[in-house]
Amino acid sequence: MKFGLFGINMGIASNPDVAVRVAQAAEAAGFESVWTGEHVVLPDPQAPPSPLPPHHPMLDPSVALAFIAGQTQTVRLGTGIIILPQRNPLVLAKELASLDVVSGGRLIFGLGIGYLKPEFDALGIPFSHKGPRSIDYLEAMKAVWTQDKPAHQGDFVSFGDIQARPQPVQKPHPPVVFGGHTPQAYERSVQHGNGWFGFALDVEATATCLDGLKHAAQQVERPAELGSLEISVTPKGRLDADTVKRFADLGVDRLIPFKAAKTEADWIDYAKQTGDELIGRS
Repeated sequence: MKFGLFGINMGIASNPDVAVRVAQAAEAAGFESVWTGEHVVLPDPQAPPSPLPPHHPMLDPSVALAFIAGQTQTVRLGTGIIILPQRNPLVLAKELASLDVVSGGRLIFGLGIGYLKPEFDALGIPFSHKGPRSIDYLEAMKAVWTQDKPAHQGDFVSFGDIQARPQPVQKPHPPVVFGGHTPQAYERSVQHGNGWFGFALDVEATATCLDGLKHAAQQVERPAELGSLEISVTPKGRLDADTVKRFADLGVDRLIPFKAAKTEADWIDYAKQTGDELIGRS
């Protein structure tokens, strides 16, 4: 079992010095990765399904992870997730390739299609066709990342006769992880992802999602070059050795706990405790 730490750009970790110290503590404790969340804007006042109060601080994922990259050595840097249809795919491809380069190839690109309509409305971005647009954007990004002469012709973005260097350190590109708990999200994960990320799930809910992924694998074809689908979960509730084993028995590859810490010391203590009690035993 690999362990990540979620929320490295949020709350108290929106202070960059705190984020670095927490990331360094996680790295020292044996965490494999640290992960950001993302909402470009939040509705004010908060209303369902908005997950956070409007004044909750969140650094941009690429900026936060680049800052952390310069002051860590081995911990991987995950976006959990970037809302892809809200972004220009070529600008995002440049940002993430740059992040992969400055980190020495440590990026994990987690993406989702978004669910918060007021956020899309504020950005002037259509809320419709988010799934197909996301796949088109992803394929455009892969073209820039992998092709000698990048070109892409899609329903939502098309280009040719361009270059965008440097390309990512990781080949063919950083691993792509899809978030989401819907049948369509499972199919996107199977068809296009190196991994799937489920957020705030207990063991039983995770089992249900994994059944959904198995069903999706019967409905759509998985390209052989993607290999096996890596499963990551942010667990809901307290995490102990027995619960870690139950997740592992389901086939979960990575747990990414989210500690809603109120102080830096709380978060660093949590990282050390998790390293001592769980990571060292897994």
